[in-house]
Amino acid sequence: MKEQTRLIIHGKVQGVFFRDATRKKARDLNVHGWVRNNPDGTVEILCQGNPENIQNLIDWCYKGPSSAEVSRVDVQKQFPENEELFDSFEIRY
Repeated sequence: MKEQTRLIIHGKVQGVFFRDATRKKARDLNVHGWVRNNPDGTVEILCQGNPENIQNLIDWCYKGPSSAEVSRVDVQKQFPENEELFDSFEIRY
């Protein structure tokens, strides 16, 4: 069963390779979706996959890459919008 989760990561998370490290971690976990920087300094992730792999990605986001300083992670479980299913994980600009 596939689930979808939207994450907003707060802290020092832009300019520290957070997006690239997230893409690598998501691909290792067979999680699909995307990651992007938001104008307010947060990083946003929309991910789809099996619940265990999604949870592993969420757990990783609380730490992130070594240069990140994560202060908070907002987690929102969702249903895929308009049946949009992703087949890879990418960085959006």
